[in-house]
Amino acid sequence: MRIVSVVAVMIAAVALQMAFARFTIGGRWSLDLVLVAVAFVALKWGPSAGVIGGTIGGLTQDALAGGTIGVGGLSKTIVGFGVGVIGSQFVVARSAPRVLVVVGATVVDRMLLWGITNAIDLGGRGISWVSVLTEVGLNALVTLIVFQSIEIMPGMMRRRSSRRSAFGARKW
Repeated sequence: MRIVSVVAVMIAAVALQMAFARFTIGGRWSLDLVLVAVAFVALKWGPSAGVIGGTIGGLTQDALAGGTIGVGGLSKTIVGFGVGVIGSQFVVARSAPRVLVVVGATVVDRMLLWGITNAIDLGGRGISWVSVLTEVGLNALVTLIVFQSIEIMPGMMRRRSSRRSAFGARKW
């Protein structure tokens, strides 16, 4: 059941990333919803789920984006495992630690992508710290929204079902 949930989360993240791709073209925004989904999966279900989610999400993102297939898959797999280990070793139940984990994961992912790409191409391309900081901020914002929504949703559903049952019964 866990593998089905991991695959479903990754498919949703890739679909949303594709839907928001028009905002990232031209370098205006830099948002990686697949990385946020990998961090979510790793924090929720552990390092093995993080590895599976990172591999699926990274390879799918590489295949859809073009370029060298496997670079994003490798970096997201490493990040997914690392986030899963951090999530299992430390208490990451509140919003601030989750956002900090995703911030760190974003920086590590960008550094891994930069390092692997430069090792393969043997070129001396630099890294744009402005785009990294923009991606860190946007990923942190999305993480805060996603994790808060997931925490609030069960209570909202319970309140909705209790209200519905009170008004649904005929009392005459």
